[in-house]
Order: sequence, then structure tokens, then C-alpha cells
Amino acid sequence: MIPDVGARVWVVPGGRIPFPAHGAEPEFSGFDQLCILNATDEEAQVSLDVYYEDAEPVGPYRIPVGARRIRHIRLNDLIDPEAIRLDRPYGCLLRSPVPVVVQFLRQDTRLPGALGLATTLAHPT
Repeated sequence: MIPDVGARVWVVPGGRIPFPAHGAEPEFSGFDQLCILNATDEEAQVSLDVYYEDAEPVGPYRIPVGARRIRHIRLNDLIDPEAIRLDRPYGCLLRSPVPVVVQFLRQDTRLPGALGLATTLAHPT
């Protein structure tokens, strides 16, 4: 049996979906992505709320992650309850009924001929 790993609440304070992009779509789209690992024996119904510096929070976005599975979510693809704003600073708060591990990834293609990747572990609380 695998012991519970992760946390039930995670924070990503430094989001900003890069825009505009240069290159073929969708391979060279700029994006922010969450990578969620659920090592438990229960499905995780992750809830995501997005915070902006100049607007009210938006959410919750619902992200199911199967038991003993991973899920990669491009934040650009989230549209319900509304699309996440491009090239605007945001932070997000993830909540899960079971412990999960969350990683944040950004692909930045704003400069012609250049591709930037950055990744970090989200902050567990």
C-alpha cells in the first residue's frame, strides 16, 4: 500500500498565460499547465479558483483526476465558468478531497524563433 502523498490544498501564485504565440498551433502555443498526481485509491475531484489583481476570483473549475493517475491541464483550455484571461497575472488555489501533488509548467513562445519552458512545484498548504 502506498502511503498518502501530497496535500489537499495547493497554491500557484505566479500565473500568466503567455500571449501572443509564434509558431505552429497547437505545438507552439504559449500556455500554463497544471500537472496533478493522484496516488490514492479514490478519484480526486479537484476544484480550482483563479484570482486576478484587478477582478473578482473566478471558479470553481472542476478537474477530475482518476485514482492512481495523473492529469495534465492546460489552463488555456479551461472555459467553464469562463476562459482564463491571456497575458494577465493570476494566481490559483486548488482544493482536493484526497491528497494530490501539483506541478506548474509554462511554455512561452512570445519571441519569434524562441521557446521558453519553466516548471516548479506548486506550494502545498
